[in-house]
Amino acid sequence: MRSIFVGIEYAGKTTLINKLQDYCQHRNRPTHNDDHFTIPDSSLSAESRSKFVEYPDDVKERMQRMQLHYHIEIIKNYPYPLISGWHIEEAVYTSMYGNDPDNPYYPNYHYGFQRHYEVMTLEARLPDIVMFHVTASDDALKERMRTTPHEYPIVREQDIAEVQKRFDDEIAQSLFNSKGRLVHIDTTDKTPEESLDEILLKSEPLITDGELAMRAMPVPSEKYEVRYENGVRKTFTK
Repeated sequence: MRSIFVGIEYAGKTTLINKLQDYCQHRNRPTHNDDHFTIPDSSLSAESRSKFVEYPDDVKERMQRMQLHYHIEIIKNYPYPLISGWHIEEAVYTSMYGNDPDNPYYPNYHYGFQRHYEVMTLEARLPDIVMFHVTASDDALKERMRTTPHEYPIVREQDIAEVQKRFDDEIAQSLFNSKGRLVHIDTTDKTPEESLDEILLKSEPLITDGELAMRAMPVPSEKYEVRYENGVRKTFTK
């Protein structure tokens, strides 16, 4: 399944991506995890992240635009990409915080490319691409902000309702929505394991028969190896 996770900060996108990555890799399906769209890129070194937030706005805009476009090919060419944020996050955060000097985002994001990114992706006729809109209640988000604050926070507590609305508006306009490739996941009062189960259940109508068969195969909870005996596939714990 080609998965794109979007939604407000602290909704649980990274947690769910990590859970889905573990699920796939435990079944020997390699994933391609790109959870690094939020400024500053979480995959950079600590030194680079610190410098990135101070880059001039035009440099940030160009780097982000190139990154958003580049990942169209990632989505097309990898069977299990796990993308977080992508162009919808960029549209929301630049419009909300682009002119805020205390926020790492930048103004003058070229919004006209929003549907262009989606058209280029959907025209590939991928049979198993799913966008997950991850949400949580305002109170749950506030609690997560206070108990597990991010090193480089984007959303302010007093802006939660407005930012949630902006994500809702972007999702409503998305071609993934109109093409029936959208799944809503609310993580309020759910464990990560419960939300993973919800992801798997709600995405089942949107995946290939091959992935459905992969999900149905029983595997041990521990590390295991695969052997064939007289043509029968078997798993053995290590």
